[in-house]
Amino acid sequence: MIYLDHAATTAPRREVLEAMWPWLTHEFGNASSHHERGQRAARALDDARERVAAVLGARPGEIIFTSGGTEADNLAVKGIALARRERQPGRNRVLISAIEHDAVLESARSLAQFDGFTAAELPVDGSGFVSPGMLRAFLTDDASRPGALPSAGALPRHPKTAGAGEPVVANASGTAGSDSVAMASVMLANNEVGTVQNMSALAEVAAEFGVPLHTDAVQAAGTLPLRVTDLGVSALTLAGHKIGTPQGVGLLWVKRGTPLRSLMSGGGHERGRRSGTSNVAGAVGLATALELAERERKEYTARVAALRDRLIDGILGAMPGTLLTGPDPRKTVNLQETGVAASATAKDTHVTDPDSADIAAGASAATATAAASASASAGLNGNTRLATNASFCFPGVNGETVLVDLENQGVLVSSGSACATGSSEPSHVLTAMGVPAEVATTSVRFSLGRETTENDIDTAIRATAQIIAELRS
Repeated sequence: MIYLDHAATTAPRREVLEAMWPWLTHEFGNASSHHERGQRAARALDDARERVAAVLGARPGEIIFTSGGTEADNLAVKGIALARRERQPGRNRVLISAIEHDAVLESARSLAQFDGFTAAELPVDGSGFVSPGMLRAFLTDDASRPGALPSAGALPRHPKTAGAGEPVVANASGTAGSDSVAMASVMLANNEVGTVQNMSALAEVAAEFGVPLHTDAVQAAGTLPLRVTDLGVSALTLAGHKIGTPQGVGLLWVKRGTPLRSLMSGGGHERGRRSGTSNVAGAVGLATALELAERERKEYTARVAALRDRLIDGILGAMPGTLLTGPDPRKTVNLQETGVAASATAKDTHVTDPDSADIAAGASAATATAAASASASAGLNGNTRLATNASFCFPGVNGETVLVDLENQGVLVSSGSACATGSSEPSHVLTAMGVPAEVATTSVRFSLGRETTENDIDTAIRATAQIIAELRS
């Protein structure tokens, strides 16, 4: 089998498992126990915290170990928002980008439904970029005046939790000024289309208005630099299983001085911020995986990016009518100069099938319209798209059918976020980017990893081309 679903999860690395093994076997002490075995576990936990902090350029006391990225996102969004409102009751608004992972979307929705907050989306352009200028507008008092901005988009209804006709948020027109905003959250790299945000520019705007900015960096680990001082954010989320740990461990970094309310009652672990018996083995594994990922990052990123581009060239060249969703990494893009982000354009779609041409044209038009409002450089350190991500829409076919047929040919891919399985609705990410619903349902995501080879890529291209041709015949 050729595994091209690394954005969903990765295989545990041998070095990580070896580092974890003692804490899973003979060194099984509880880090809260006072006897020697417990104290050895506590020292291992402290050591793991220091190692993680060193990679992130953070203080050890700012690291909170969690059960994964979803818990860390919940703790960041809810914990910061609730703590900020406790200190300043008027701060009852949260801002999130329109393409966040469900862990952030659902956290914002929960605050709106159960805690009296108002949640608003930051629009993205056709490539998935959040403009720092748009964030500034949402944080500026002038934005609260009628007509200053289009209405903030309502958070999408989750098919598993919201009933027909059920309001998702109490959504107001425009935005309030920064005095009402408790926190904002914009993911560093998108899990579906690989868009990499210019996080330092966004953080600079948020800091100017005194608003803590959280970033979900789960997909970024291993291919992007994660020094928190360079990113400029107030909180950052990671998940171990994206970089070679077993599933079930993650972390939240929270900058010292950022208020945070604990969401779990219990024994006051993690300095009172996250109760629950410490997962010592998981923390040790996460520290090991993060060190390995950072040590190998530059070489690995260069290699896998070349494979990604080989895949993009092969898919677009072999399959007429195909759309690359998200930024085109083969182009040099500066939004300050062009005002338009890299995206699937008429040049890139290679549309020759008349039936799919109209659909593709609609997607490209929506992309161009959305991108026209962009006003800042895209990406991070020249990266506009994750080195591991290539996602496409194949107008005229069903994306789920493509997944099944590819698996039958020995290629494992996905249609988007593995954390939103079971949904028959179009991807909220693609919808936010202006992709028509009938096109969004044809989406397929290929995500590469350390084991991916040129032969894997070429095999995947041939298999996909054969399947698409058969489905369109």
